[in-house]
Amino acid sequence: MPRTQRRTAGHTRARTRARARSALAAAVLTAGLALAPAAPAGAAEAPGAPAAARQAVVHPEAVTAAQQQAVLDYWTPERIAALTTPSSANPPKSAPDGAPWTGGDALARTVGRLFFTNHGEDESCTATVVDSANRSTVVTAAHCVNSPDLLGDNNEWLANEMFVPGYRDGLAPYGRFVARAGVADATWLLNDEQNGLKYDAYDQAFLVLNTDAAGRRVQDVVGAQRIGFDRPGGTPVHQFGYPRESSGDPARAGLPEYTGARLAQCAGRTRENPGTAEHPEPRGQWGAPCVMGGGSSGGPRIADLDPSTGTGTVVGDDTQGAYLDPAGRACERGTPGCTRHLVGPQFTSAITKPLYRAAERA
Repeated sequence: MPRTQRRTAGHTRARTRARARSALAAAVLTAGLALAPAAPAGAAEAPGAPAAARQAVVHPEAVTAAQQQAVLDYWTPERIAALTTPSSANPPKSAPDGAPWTGGDALARTVGRLFFTNHGEDESCTATVVDSANRSTVVTAAHCVNSPDLLGDNNEWLANEMFVPGYRDGLAPYGRFVARAGVADATWLLNDEQNGLKYDAYDQAFLVLNTDAAGRRVQDVVGAQRIGFDRPGGTPVHQFGYPRESSGDPARAGLPEYTGARLAQCAGRTRENPGTAEHPEPRGQWGAPCVMGGGSSGGPRIADLDPSTGTGTVVGDDTQGAYLDPAGRACERGTPGCTRHLVGPQFTSAITKPLYRAAERA
């Protein structure tokens, strides 16, 4: 199934890729979070914490002022423009499975575009400011923070992570925030891009952001969304992202909300992705009908959205597309009644909460 970040049209996620993990990488990861000493102060759990809490790995990113400035300098207007898909002459088209978000409320401020470099290639995802003790935390997909290469090898933390809340048409109306630390589950760090049943539940992560050029924390500038754990699936949600393509509907290709330039939304009742015999999936992968494609990875799945304020509760993140029939069974794209859903892990106390706690204490 296609990922929703830069692996866009023409790229299919291959679960049959071979991966020869190096002995050094395996030793680091099986040593019980050997990277923990390098984490920012306050990020580590107490020695007596539950085993699940010790699965959160905190990775320092741009910590010094020089490192932060280097990231800001890297993201020139030209580099950002190169991550914008060309516009088309298609007339505007909106539907519950994909539409522009036109509100000027908290939603438009707290969701933003996430830029980074993945194995030497510039890419973008989506991230959301969530209420946290450090007022500097955003949630996104794990593959927007840590990823192997296209062959499933050489797992690495991604570089040049920069969050732009409220991004629109190349502008940063609320400033630019460079990532100070990434937080992902130790299991995800072994991801080989071929075993979705084992790893897809862990495709969720957090970034801790530095202050902006004026010394302000991101939550103090734009506010935040609530975060919820163990919420049931099968409920109405809104999903948001900065897709660079419309997946499954050529009539919407090239519209502003499908070029990466503007925020898009989908709204509907979620279904759980059952997977297939060839590509099995873990339980807890939920999403609504949605044509948002590459670039929408990491976008929030929000329950109880108040349309008057633009605030709600982030209950999951979006990671990949799945085609389901009216009965919720996997189906072949293009067959009658087969609808694309944008799915991803539902946030849980077992996996998400330890990551969130580690991030908000960093």
